Amino acid sequence: MEERFSGTVLRRNREEPVKRPTMGEIGLNHFAPYLMNRLMARWNANMSEELREYDMTTAKMRALAVLSVSSSVTINELSVFAVTEQSTMSRTLDSLERQGFIRRQPRVEDMRIRDVSITEEGRAAFEKVWPTMYDLFLQMFDSVEEAEYRAFISTLHKVLHNIRKHEI
Repeated sequence: MEERFSGTVLRRNREEPVKRPTMGEIGLNHFAPYLMNRLMARWNANMSEELREYDMTTAKMRALAVLSVSSSVTINELSVFAVTEQSTMSRTLDSLERQGFIRRQPRVEDMRIRDVSITEEGRAAFEKVWPTMYDLFLQMFDSVEEAEYRAFISTLHKVLHNIRKHEI
């Protein structure tokens, strides 16, 4: 794709009327949401392909990844962390529970809330998938230096803070 725009993309002068650049002026290769969508679509497609070998979906992998680092979360929290719609997460948890990978238990103080936790079988299943995830991650960041990666993560956290709807 041709590079066309050399101006400032993030025009924020609050005192003057903002003349927004057009999408054509910026170009897709300089429009971060477009690039993020391409990155995540490619990541998800690569993960989906690799996960077939483990009889696992990306939704299951995401849920197990979150649960592997959290002692217990609610279904709502898990949906946010795993970036999956709640209805999809509920079906995913049904399947993971049938496989013996997770456990759902009502909270003592509020029986309407169910806490989700990973079982030893679920942890073992995730540990089988993790090397593949990490290798694809390394491939994605090939030739990116550690300092660049840390700056990228810092920027992503700032952007997430600006747009998030949840406190988590």
